[in-house]
Formats: sequence, C-alpha cells, structure tokens
Amino acid sequence: MMSTSWRDKQHPNLINFIATFLAANLYRLNFLSVSPDFIFNNGGTSVAFIFETNWDSENESAVFSRVNTLKRQFKHLYVVVVVPTGEQNESFNQSYFKYGMELGCPTFVPVCDPEMGFEKIVKIAHARGVCKQQDIVTTMRNERVQAVQCMDAFLRVLTSIPGIDSHDANALSQAIGSIEAIAKASKEFILENTDLSTEKAERIVRFFRDPQYYLSPKIK
Repeated sequence: MMSTSWRDKQHPNLINFIATFLAANLYRLNFLSVSPDFIFNNGGTSVAFIFETNWDSENESAVFSRVNTLKRQFKHLYVVVVVPTGEQNESFNQSYFKYGMELGCPTFVPVCDPEMGFEKIVKIAHARGVCKQQDIVTTMRNERVQAVQCMDAFLRVLTSIPGIDSHDANALSQAIGSIEAIAKASKEFILENTDLSTEKAERIVRFFRDPQYYLSPKIK
C-alpha cells in the first residue's frame, strides 16, 4: 500500500519505477490514505515505512515527530532516508542524535537515491515475511516433535501392561483416544471398539483401577 499523500509529492518517474519494480516482484500496488508512506503485508506480517526521498534539514522536526508517532502504532517500522550528498548525510546524522533516537527503534536506512531506497524497502519487507514464515514452520516442527514425544510416552505407558503390545496400544489410541479416556473405559467398551481379546481388555481395566495391579508394572 502506498500513501496517496506521499505519492502526490513525488516525481512521476519515481512512481513509475516503483510500480514497475513491484510488478516485476509480484506485488500488487494499492493507493490508500494511510499514515506511513508504505505498508507491506508479507507472509502475515505488516511492515510500515517512512520514505524520505530527499533529506532536508529544515523539515527535520516534522520528520522525527512523525517517526515518534508511527513507531507507537506499528511494531515493524523502518525509515528510509535519501542522502545523496556528504553534507546531507552529515546533517541527517546530527539530527538523528539531536532528536534522541534509540538505535534500532525504529531502524533508519540511509541510501544514495530514491530507486535504491525503494529496492531496500522491498527487500526489508520480503525478509520480514520470510522470518515470519520460518517462525511458523519452526512452530509446526516443534509441535510435531511434541506430538511424537507424547505418542511415545503413550505407547510406553500402555505397553508396560503385561501382554499389551504396540499394536494394541495403537488400536486403543485410534478407537478411544487419550490415556485418560482409556482409563475410564469399561471392558465392554474396549471389546466393542477394538480387536483386543477379553483377557487384554480385563488387564487394561485392572491396570487403571486396581491399585495393587497399577503399582506393579515397570515402564520399559
């Protein structure tokens, strides 16, 4: 999303470059009345940008006031500043410390020209999206590991019952569910819903309900 007010202040050539660059990278450009100059929604993450296409020290107060306002509204905010000359770069650095900016909060990205600046914007937005997706993948991987560990513990408990093997344990898991559900199941319910023998069903019921029997098995 590009701010309409930001767009109206820019040279048409820059807007054309941005539109072409976004299309080449499979982004859809929308013009909206938004507070930041750009907002990218990438991989489930919203990243906001302030894009100063030509640093002017006379506007420093307005720029940093806007930065302070937007950093409270957006978790991921970046400020890209075009400083084509050494003098402008020095002026920007002085203003940065003058207004007491905290390093990385938000991150400022000085660049030499507007085209480079916008390329940086797209790269940052893409990187944020990739990081978000990797977090999701990591979470899913961790959940799978936990599920395997839980199933392993489930099998260890049930196969500790004399005469109950992994096939029986899997049958109980699929037909009845959790350890808690199996512990509450009657012999008749187990026989109706699994292929276990009467003897095995009785052992399972005794294991969970007879204290003398419950305390005797050893976990493998």
